[in-house]
Parts: sequence; structure tokens; C-alpha cells
Amino acid sequence: MALAEDLRGAVPASEAIGGQNAGGEVVTVRSNAIVETMRYLRTSIAEPFDMLVDITAVDRIEGAGELEVVYQLCRLADCGRLTVKTAVPAANPKLASLTSIWKAANWAEREVYDMFGVVFEGHPDLRRILLYEQFEGHPLRKAYPYQKRQPLVPERDPIADPWPARDLEPR
Repeated sequence: MALAEDLRGAVPASEAIGGQNAGGEVVTVRSNAIVETMRYLRTSIAEPFDMLVDITAVDRIEGAGELEVVYQLCRLADCGRLTVKTAVPAANPKLASLTSIWKAANWAEREVYDMFGVVFEGHPDLRRILLYEQFEGHPLRKAYPYQKRQPLVPERDPIADPWPARDLEPR
């Protein structure tokens, strides 16, 4: 909770709110202050969080119209952990990239872009990382139709057109 107060003092635009979740500290900040907040957490506090562990997103039903982007940070000196959350509008999910602060943000931001559609502005190479380029939509969004078919290769009926038998030679 003291960290949220420090953040509000150092980065007033963050409007940081502190809390606890599963025994760990959680800070929720405004999306327009994410870069300043993360730079402060990495370089300006006495015990900095020097490692970005992961970035993910959550599409919550109760927060209709918003995606929550979640950052997991670690302090290597004592293995301290911090979760930083921010919300972006689901209709136009844009957030500043953190690749200038942590190189590890590169692939993690690409994954969040691929699965949830969050556009990280200023990212050096924002393109799909898990799905193929022709894939339409973002499959971890609640609005994604769960029965949507997007085959990369032409579909076939496995009953009417089974795979050819392979002659396996005994060894």
C-alpha cells in the first residue's frame, strides 16, 4: 500500500491504487501513465523492480468494454513481486510499449497483441507471434465467436477423405 502512495507522489497521473491479491502486492494505474510508472518502478525507488516477468491481459465480463493489461514485475535482490494493472477500452485497445524500459517486453507485448488485440504504440515489431498473419480476430477476447473456423489449409472431411495409410516397416 505504501508503494501506491509513493507512486501517486512521484507520478501523479498514475492515480495509483494499492491492494493485495493472493499474498502479493498489486498496484492499479491509469493507462496514460504506464510508461512513467514503470520507469519509476525500475529506476527511481530504493529497491527497484529490475525484471519484467510477464505481460498478459484479461477480458472481464463485469468490466464490460475494458481489457485489463497485467504486468508481473520482480525485484531480483530479494525476489519481491509486484503486479501492475491498467485498463484499456476494448473497442480501441491502445497502450504505450515498454520495450524502451525492458527488452523482455518485446515478445510479451506481441503475444498480448496476438491474443487480445491490444496495440502497443511504439513497439519496434508489432506483428503476430503465435497465430498466422491471415488469422482474423483475437481468440482470447470474450467477443470472439468460439465456433469460428479459420483453417490455414483447406478443410477436409476425415470420414469421407481419411489420411492415406502409411506403410510402416517393422524395425
